[in-house]
Amino acid sequence: MNHGPVHPGEPPIINNADEPDRRGVLKFFSIVLGGIAAAAAGVPVLGYFFGPVTRMLRDKWVDIGAIDEFPTGQTRIVDFENPVRRPWDGVSGKSAAYVRRTGPGEFKVFAINCTHLGCPVSWFPQSGLFLCPCHGGVYYADGERASGPPPRGLYEYAARIEKGRLQILTGHLPTLNDPPSIATEKRA
Repeated sequence: MNHGPVHPGEPPIINNADEPDRRGVLKFFSIVLGGIAAAAAGVPVLGYFFGPVTRMLRDKWVDIGAIDEFPTGQTRIVDFENPVRRPWDGVSGKSAAYVRRTGPGEFKVFAINCTHLGCPVSWFPQSGLFLCPCHGGVYYADGERASGPPPRGLYEYAARIEKGRLQILTGHLPTLNDPPSIATEKRA
């Protein structure tokens, strides 16, 4: 709507109440883009808080062999497929564990990773020790820390015997950061 000039020589007053002004459009787009940015930043935060719940669901019992394959008092390494692997993982989707039979129907199954920085440890039956080549971590045959920089003993898998076969709960190794309730539930 155009009104004539109020005073001669002044420009006409334009009042377009029906059309959105530039400031309103920019304000609208700013709010929309801010909302999208907040949602994108919030997804990783939600993943951080709900990650432990979804991680528990991925753990599975994996068969690692007949119990007769493991003589009492000896430690053997076994290879197995990680149940949370992706098709593109290739060789890195495989994992290993050390199995030590401590008695009839009693097993200790250790992760091969050093608790210091995760390097693979080696078993030396002559000395009865696990040794880490990276920083000199040493563990006893029962997985307890002997010396070096590791903060604790080797991580241990939960194990069970089903129909004469040894199975371990894998997909996630317990760490010092896990709440005690998760470790207790997994072993039950």
